[in-house]
Amino acid sequence: MDGRQWSSTIAAAQAGDRRALDELVAGWLPLVYNIVGRALNGHADVDDVVQETMLRAVDNLGSLRDPDSFRSWLVAIAMRQIRDRARRRTTDALRDETADRAADFAELTVLRLQLEGQRREVAEAVRWLDDEDRQLLSLWWLEVAGELTRRELAAAVGISRQHAAVRVQRMKERLEASRGIVRALDGACPELRELTVRWDGDPDSVWRKRLARHIRGCAYCASPGEAVVVPAERLLVGIALVPLPVGFTLSLAFGGKTAVAATGVASVGWSGKVLGALAKPAVALSAGATIVAGGAYVMTYPAKDPPPAVAAPTARPQPQAPTTSPPRSPSASPSPSSSASPSVSASPSPSATRPKPDLYGTVVDAVDTAPDPDARPAALPQRPEAGITSTGGAHATMNHRGDSVTLTGQGYVLVRWQISPQYRSGSLVMPAWTGLKGRLFHVASGGGRRMDDRVSDTDSSATGMGNSTTGYAVPPAGTQQMWQNEYFYVDGSVTLTVNERGADYGLNVFPTAWDKVEDDVTSGPPEGATRYGLVRDTGKDDTPVPQYATRDTPADPATVPQESRV
Repeated sequence: MDGRQWSSTIAAAQAGDRRALDELVAGWLPLVYNIVGRALNGHADVDDVVQETMLRAVDNLGSLRDPDSFRSWLVAIAMRQIRDRARRRTTDALRDETADRAADFAELTVLRLQLEGQRREVAEAVRWLDDEDRQLLSLWWLEVAGELTRRELAAAVGISRQHAAVRVQRMKERLEASRGIVRALDGACPELRELTVRWDGDPDSVWRKRLARHIRGCAYCASPGEAVVVPAERLLVGIALVPLPVGFTLSLAFGGKTAVAATGVASVGWSGKVLGALAKPAVALSAGATIVAGGAYVMTYPAKDPPPAVAAPTARPQPQAPTTSPPRSPSASPSPSSSASPSVSASPSPSATRPKPDLYGTVVDAVDTAPDPDARPAALPQRPEAGITSTGGAHATMNHRGDSVTLTGQGYVLVRWQISPQYRSGSLVMPAWTGLKGRLFHVASGGGRRMDDRVSDTDSSATGMGNSTTGYAVPPAGTQQMWQNEYFYVDGSVTLTVNERGADYGLNVFPTAWDKVEDDVTSGPPEGATRYGLVRDTGKDDTPVPQYATRDTPADPATVPQESRV
C-alpha cells in the first residue's frame, strides 16, 4: 500500500470531502490494525489503540503538509499510541489481566491467512518475544511483506536507519530462538516435557531463556526437523495483511465527545468540520466500511465477497469435472492436468458461463479444459506490429506485490509465470491490467505446458502449481488456468501489476513478435514439451481480452473484478 497513490484522496479529505475520508479510513485501517494487533499480540487493548490511532489521524489530517508522506505519518502515530499504552500499564498489571484468548494475534494470523509449516512457526514464535521486540517486529513484518520501507520503519521507531538495522538484527535473533522453541514444543523430547511440567503455558522471557538453554544443549530439540530452516524474511515476503474481524467497529469518539457532540463546539476547527460531516446518515462503502449516524465506522466483510488480499484457497487442482459440479475436497490429490481445472464457483461470473465455440482455437476467456497434448493449435492470425515500448525494458521481472510495467505501442507481449508454492502456497491474487487505452487481446498460451500439468515422473502429486507436500497455488474460482507462457496483443497502452497477497508468484514480461508466438505454440511433445500451445486469437475483435482488465486506474489494482470491463 503506497501513500503516494492516495494523494488525491488525502487532499480531498483535507478539504472536507466526506466520501474521500470514508475511503481513507477504510483503506488504511487494516494496516493500523495489523501493526497494533501484532505489537500487542491481540490483547484486549488492541481495539482501543487502533481507535485512538485513527481518531488522532482524522483529527490532525489537516496538519499533514505532504500527502505522499501519509503512510509514514500514520505509522508513526500508531507507534506513539502503542508506546503510550505501554507506559500507562505495567507488565505485571498486563499479565494479571484476563485477556481474550480468541483475540491472540498469532492465532489470528495462522487461521485467517491459512499459514502452514514454517510460516505458521514464525507467527507462533511472536508470542515469545518481549513487548519491545514485538513492537519492532510489527513494523519489520510489514517491511518484509512489502507494506513499509526501512526508512518508514526507522522513522516510526524514532531512530536512524543504521540503528534500526542493529535493532532489527537483534530482534530477528530472538525470533529465531523463539522459532526453535515452537519446534521443540511440537516434538517429543522427554527431557523437555519434564522441564515444562510446571510451566503454565503462557510464553514469557523467563521461560524463553530456560527453554532456549535446554534446546542449545539437546541434540534432539536442536534438530530442525526439516532439511532447511528458511529465514523468516523469506517466509514473510508478500504475505497478506490479517483481515479485520467481521463487524469491527471504529467509533468516532474523541476526548469523551462523539462526532455529534464535537460539531457543537465552536472552536473544534478542521476536525470538527470533518466529524460533523461524518455525523450524517449512513453511507455504504465499497471497501466494506459503513459510516452510521453518530460517527461510527463498522467494517464488514460479507462471506460472499471477502477482501482479495486474504481470499482462502477453495481447492487444490482437481480432476476436471463439468463446470456445474461442486468443488471436491482440498485433500484430494491432483491428477494429470490434461484433465485438470479448478472448479467454477456456485455463482459463476458471466464470463465463466458463456457457451464455448466447438472450434478449437477460438475459445472464449473462461475456464477451459487443457487440450489433448497432441492436438495442434489453430493458425495464429497475424496482427500489425509497430513495436512495443516497456517501462521494464526488454525483460521486466516482477516478484513483489505492487511491481508493475506499462506497455505502449502495437504488438505482442509475453507474460511468463513463475509459481513458487515452496515459499507460500494458497489462494492466488491474480495480476491486473489497468489504465487501458486502446485494445488488449489474450491471443495465445504456450510454454509447452499448462501450469497445472504434472512436472515430475516420481511425484504424482507435483504440478507447476505445487505438490502435496508444499501445497498448491489456487486461482480464484472462474479464473482461467494460466500456462507457462501467456501471450497478449496490445494496441495502445496498459499497465500490468503483480497483486501477490496470497500464494507466491512472479511474472516476467517481454515485448515479443508474432513469429516467436507462433514458434512457441506449435512446439509440441516431439520437442519434449507436455503439449502444444493454444491459440485464442480469432483475428477479430471477438478475440478474448484477459480477465482482470479495466480502463480505470484504481488505487489498489487487486480490486479489479475478474470479469474484464473494457
